[in-house]
Amino acid sequence: MDDDYDRDWKDDAVAAIISLSLDHETFSADDLRKHMRPPNRPAQWGAAFTSARVQGLIESAGYKKSTTKTRNAGSHQIWRRKTEGVEAA
Repeated sequence: MDDDYDRDWKDDAVAAIISLSLDHETFSADDLRKHMRPPNRPAQWGAAFTSARVQGLIESAGYKKSTTKTRNAGSHQIWRRKTEGVEAA
């Protein structure tokens, strides 16, 4: 197993994505970064969103410029909850 990959981080990130989807009409990786510790690998941010999408929890809502300084205002996806995928607690 790759010691640099943190499977617990991904599970925690998907749980945070579910929470964001219930609390906000739309959200992005910028929002997730505010709620999560950094992953061991930068690609894990995308992997968490991919996992949530594949599970049918979220869907794309378009694109916008990132507000994260290291992203240099690069475009990134915004997401919304799939109403049939997540039920409010």
